[in-house]
Amino acid sequence: MGQLDVLVIGAGPGGYVCAIRAAQLGLSTACVDRWLDEDGVPAPGGTCLNAGCIPSKALLDSSHRFADLANRLPEHGIRISGARVDLAAMQSRKSEVVATLRTGVRGLLRKNAVEYICGEARLTGSGTVEIKSPDGKARTVEAAHIVIATGSRPVAIDAAPLDGDLVVDSSGALAFTKVPKRLGIIGAGVIGLELGSVWSRLGAEVTILEALDEFLPPVERQIADRALTVLREQGLDIRLGSTVRSTRTGKTSVRVIYSDREEAHRLSVDRLVVAVGRRPELDALGLEAAGIALDAAGRIETSSQGRTNVPNIFAIGDCTGGPMLAHKASEEGLVAAEVIAGHWGAIDHRCVPSVVYTDPEIAWVGKTPEELDREGVPYHSRRFPFQALGRARAAGDSEGLVKILAHRDNDELLGVHVLGAAASELVAEAVLAMEFRASAEDLARTIHAHPTLSEALHEAALASAGRAIHV
Repeated sequence: MGQLDVLVIGAGPGGYVCAIRAAQLGLSTACVDRWLDEDGVPAPGGTCLNAGCIPSKALLDSSHRFADLANRLPEHGIRISGARVDLAAMQSRKSEVVATLRTGVRGLLRKNAVEYICGEARLTGSGTVEIKSPDGKARTVEAAHIVIATGSRPVAIDAAPLDGDLVVDSSGALAFTKVPKRLGIIGAGVIGLELGSVWSRLGAEVTILEALDEFLPPVERQIADRALTVLREQGLDIRLGSTVRSTRTGKTSVRVIYSDREEAHRLSVDRLVVAVGRRPELDALGLEAAGIALDAAGRIETSSQGRTNVPNIFAIGDCTGGPMLAHKASEEGLVAAEVIAGHWGAIDHRCVPSVVYTDPEIAWVGKTPEELDREGVPYHSRRFPFQALGRARAAGDSEGLVKILAHRDNDELLGVHVLGAAASELVAEAVLAMEFRASAEDLARTIHAHPTLSEALHEAALASAGRAIHV
């Protein structure tokens, strides 16, 4: 192999997308990744596909359907008795979904003439990378440009060391072979809430311990508070201000010692999941050899184009600043490839949406009122409840609301926050509007089909313009 135009380190949603786009632009490209599946076969797709977004959404969807049998279908006049969970079949379906998508990624890489290399990469200079294959053999690859897309891994805590059986991280919690009777989760962030929802719907008694006093700090307060109430009503025992001090593992259970503002408490669970966040996967990459600078949080410093302080090295995704989201990584990968090929590109992190796939879903883009207050930005805020939507009422999905924040002087959309069914889909319209720097008035004058859930955005925008109809 001669010198490559581009070598991408990491085949997650940022890395493989970057590699494909670089190849489409005529650059000789290779993508290296160390991930292997349970059979030892190279498994592109990163954490997102192999142990994150996709398997978790498969289980979320399956568990949601089961929960609907008891909680939602009777109100529609549909009654089913004797329904039970076949967890083995559910897990098999999840694995099949993942395997199918892995095959798809491999096919896309081949189709676009991207060389896929299985192995562990380590920088040995600004233009050279040593790759050690699974059999231990090493070779050096030269590249004019290098893109670091190594992703992230779960944060470990001393108070709850993992044993891969009773105490697991998020990957382990996606692979349970039976539903725990009592499940403990440390961390009430996106991952903890989604995993808690899965196993609670399937019959587990779920207790979530969160050290922070505030629930979902990145989320607009009214929406976060309502979401907390709804999730607790669904059976999730979410205990805020609860710091885990120690754990002790027995033969079949885990004892957790945690404290709140008042005193220490004990909790006994059958399984414990540590879901306190993720950290960049950079330790074995050899950044020092290439002279790459890190920020105070230990992430690679980059520009809006993904450039590091080393001219020919780019970095994208979870190993850089900003939210750790697959779609952010993919977009950064596209931008990096196009910039390397001589085109213009930049990512507007102001318009990156976030989603929590609970029921109801929580989604948002842009600023919260708290952020705008701290920044001294004048704004006005209007909301619209799903209860006033005809489609939501007809579907039995009337829990939720949309809140729009717009600049007080020029009406530009500054943030849109959604709690409700299909919030992950509804927020896309808000992202598009903000990308074009639309005003609330623009959204109010956009015709929305009736009856649809998207009318909640339209009505919130009408309210923002002082022309509310259905509230």
